[in-house]
Amino acid sequence: MPYDQQHPNPAETPTTTVQLNHIAVYATDRLLSAEFLAAILELKVGAPFGPFLPIDLGNGVTLDFYEFRDGPVQPQHYAFLVPEARFDAMVARLEAVGVTYYADPSHTQPGRTNDLFGGRGAYFDDPDGHNMEIMTRPYARP
Repeated sequence: MPYDQQHPNPAETPTTTVQLNHIAVYATDRLLSAEFLAAILELKVGAPFGPFLPIDLGNGVTLDFYEFRDGPVQPQHYAFLVPEARFDAMVARLEAVGVTYYADPSHTQPGRTNDLFGGRGAYFDDPDGHNMEIMTRPYARP
């Protein structure tokens, strides 16, 4: 399908609510970054779509990795709500590839997880320094 083609399924009903559909994730090497995150989260990297390399998160949102060559990549924060039953395996995959995880977003508590909101969570950097978070319970918002 050409990148500039309109919606791939025109028969699909448009949404009636505002939803996040996709987000571009800048990377110095889109394949390396997409494969790294997909491996940790146990997801698949999709087929290239124009300049993007997507990972489908399973809730209708994709992360579209985009190779940014106009300067350094500005690190961002991405948080993923993950199943409790898969959390330990994700942490084990981080350990297996030598990536340090932390209990806090400032990365001051290495090798530890947190227990925020009755769940578990951890932070780690991707190859471009994006601060990734995995958590088993969403934040309690007022």
